[in-house]
Amino acid sequence: MGKWHGGLIVVLVLFIGSAGCLDAFFERPIPPMTPTLTPLPSTPAAKESTTATFSPADMALQLSDLPDDYFIRDRSATSYDQQTALNRDLGWRQGYFVSFYRMNIDRVDITGITQTLGIYAPENMNKVYSQAKSELLTIGNATELYEIPFPVLGDRSIAIRKKGAENRHDVVTYSVIFTRKNVFEMISMTGTTTDSETLIDVAQRAVAVIR
Repeated sequence: MGKWHGGLIVVLVLFIGSAGCLDAFFERPIPPMTPTLTPLPSTPAAKESTTATFSPADMALQLSDLPDDYFIRDRSATSYDQQTALNRDLGWRQGYFVSFYRMNIDRVDITGITQTLGIYAPENMNKVYSQAKSELLTIGNATELYEIPFPVLGDRSIAIRKKGAENRHDVVTYSVIFTRKNVFEMISMTGTTTDSETLIDVAQRAVAVIR
């Protein structure tokens, strides 16, 4: 009986001690579980189309793009028959031409701005630009010709200043060529009162509408 009583006391002590341990265990704060986030696969950026979606007429300069003293002289779609054999070989598809002028008789001033726009096969744009650049830098009958600083337009561009004597007046021509997507453009200002800053503004408006 004494042994059984002593054993019972030992069991009670152990039970009470273990109960205290259990209480201490359950009273411990359970650390929050940090969810494992699976990164989503990155979506590659969409590649920009190399083909313009607007028609040449929609991308051509408007009278509102020029200073107020200019007038429309001519605008027309250009045909395949008007193109050189080289342009045809380079994949010319369609084009447009527009010209504007300003005249002041009292100041003996007449100045014009022209834009030639062509759409080509996209894979040939480097060749189209190289050929046009070579022609642009050919001095011909001009008395001087040199490249001028100009903002970069589109994918590639170059601008020149050309001077020649015509009808006893020094006629200056500023020209810029550039490509954007599969569009090639040449914009020129020619006359007795020219301004390269105006040409810059007009050219930047032209490249902005190529979509």
